[in-house]
Amino acid sequence: MTMTYTAVKQHVSNRGVPPNDFLDQLVAWGKDAPDEIFVRNPFSDIYSSVFNTLGPWQGIPHRRAVMLEVMRVLAGFESSWNWNEGRDITNPTSVIPDTIEAGAWQVSANAMNFGQELKDLVLDKVGTLDGNAFQKAMKLDHLLAMEFVARLLRRTTRHHGPALRHEIDPWLRRDAVAEFIALM
Repeated sequence: MTMTYTAVKQHVSNRGVPPNDFLDQLVAWGKDAPDEIFVRNPFSDIYSSVFNTLGPWQGIPHRRAVMLEVMRVLAGFESSWNWNEGRDITNPTSVIPDTIEAGAWQVSANAMNFGQELKDLVLDKVGTLDGNAFQKAMKLDHLLAMEFVARLLRRTTRHHGPALRHEIDPWLRRDAVAEFIALM
């Protein structure tokens, strides 16, 4: 089934609009992702960060759609929605396998240090915590990449500069959240 996108195709900064294939995968993941990713937690997380932009929260379906909207915009900032994006050559700390970024959300293996569940997820899906294997998995296993970044954003916004500095906030859209709810 081909989905029609309107609000979620809105322009993001100087990056353009997300491709339909990216949105198709994001919506499919959002439909099936475990509810536990979206429930309240004790951390200062992405929901705390974007509350003034997209809150207040109206239950799990709304929180799920907010996460997809954050992921849509953040992937635009981090990689222009490129699943195969590699090392950020402007980052002076991106020099060893554990610090080299990879994938649509430009995560690095050292992000696993933000929570045991992140290590457990990677170990379960990749079989190792090796930085090179992590980079490859973030590019090739899109379901893993989406779950990893969502769980990471529930722990902290410090791993993603555009979220930490609130650069994504002007590009987050309430109508896109409503569209994500309808699509799921």
